[in-house]
Amino acid sequence: MSSGVPGRIIDVAPDGLVATVDFFGVRRIVRLALVGQPVAPGDYVLHHVGYAIQRIPERDIAETLASYEEWLRAASDGDDEDLSAAITAGTASEP
Repeated sequence: MSSGVPGRIIDVAPDGLVATVDFFGVRRIVRLALVGQPVAPGDYVLHHVGYAIQRIPERDIAETLASYEEWLRAASDGDDEDLSAAITAGTASEP
């Protein structure tokens, strides 16, 4: 099983093909080809292996972030270094 990482869009490139996304304080460039709808700075997306795969509806953002943080804490056994590594694992640095 694989999972996506939620992140907040900081900036969208003028061509609309990539965006800078903040993942819990770590910024990465992600591709937007799979989202299927327009995104803008401030929107949240679900990211997987270099691609934003879904825009997270505004009504679901708080619950999604809380669930993800809970999952990461459980996976890291409270080790902040493991938590930071888990957050950024699998995120692409460049398209």
